[in-house]
Amino acid sequence: MTRPSAARSGPALSGPAQSGPAQSGAAQPGPAQSGAPQSGAEQRELLAGLLPALRAYAIPLRNRFRGITVREGALLPGPAGWGEFSPFAEYGPAESARWLASAIESATIGWPDPVRDTVGVNVTVPAVDPELAHRIVAGSGCRTAKVKVAEPGQSEADDIGRVEAVRDALGPAGRIRVDANGGWEIDQAARMLRRLCAFGLEYAEQPCATLAELASLRRLVDVPLAADESIRKASDPLAVRAAGAADIVVLKVAPLGGVRAALAVAAGCGLPVVVSSAVESSVGLAAGVALAAALPDLAYDCGLATMNLLTGDVTDDPLMPTAGMLPLRAVTVDMKRLAHWECDPEPWRRRALAAAEFLA
Repeated sequence: MTRPSAARSGPALSGPAQSGPAQSGAAQPGPAQSGAPQSGAEQRELLAGLLPALRAYAIPLRNRFRGITVREGALLPGPAGWGEFSPFAEYGPAESARWLASAIESATIGWPDPVRDTVGVNVTVPAVDPELAHRIVAGSGCRTAKVKVAEPGQSEADDIGRVEAVRDALGPAGRIRVDANGGWEIDQAARMLRRLCAFGLEYAEQPCATLAELASLRRLVDVPLAADESIRKASDPLAVRAAGAADIVVLKVAPLGGVRAALAVAAGCGLPVVVSSAVESSVGLAAGVALAAALPDLAYDCGLATMNLLTGDVTDDPLMPTAGMLPLRAVTVDMKRLAHWECDPEPWRRRALAAAEFLA
């Protein structure tokens, strides 16, 4: 299969006021686009060419997710396609540098060759009431559901009711995974996972905050544990295996610095991988699919079916699953769609420049 970006000399645009990379000021093809790792200096040079064409968006969420109600980010058009730079507001320049490296990779050199052209995905269930949780899962077409738990301000009964509703919607053959975002202490996590086992758990994602807590919990429960924040927010993403803290690793492209960097983390961890999104637009999701498509082994459905969490997109052909599968394909940014959600790009240019100081 031909890699989606291979046939393009620049990002696909549709709608009025179109311009290709040469007209918009985006970086042009050069030696760094061979697919070899880029140095910080090379990345900063490429970024200088990408920044004039940066566009920013702000898209409301259907339900509060990770404490936010609007997803904001920036899009960078380049010779290999579009890259997305969308670190969350609380992330400083050093942490945002990984997100920037990912955007530069997508825009300038594209992604490694795939070994599969479709990827199985889970439906994501926010911390909503059981009735809405049931509707989300029943209408998704997915065979796997990831259920958010440990939401601040909610009770354990809320979590149990939500997971019970999801099991009812999926039926006995469906798979359920829960994600606590590090919100439980060890004792509470052990108690809750034992109770939730009644509904059949595939695994629990980041039930506790630290590697030491995860390692202790892993000795107390039979439910497999997956590490997310302990990898993407860590100075050493490979420490999770040495700590004996997880059975599975959850990898997100942007927080790890791009598809190639995430592949290196996957190889270094030596554990089964679940590829997940950071609730991006379809531009960012496409990079997640590229990672999942390039992994040598992919035993679990991925958390990439998150477009339904947003009220809109920057393309007229969003990356939405069909029968629980996402295709590996390019994303065409539609200028009319983007204009509907567009916001001032200057703050994002400043964030990118600040983050660029930490590119390595």
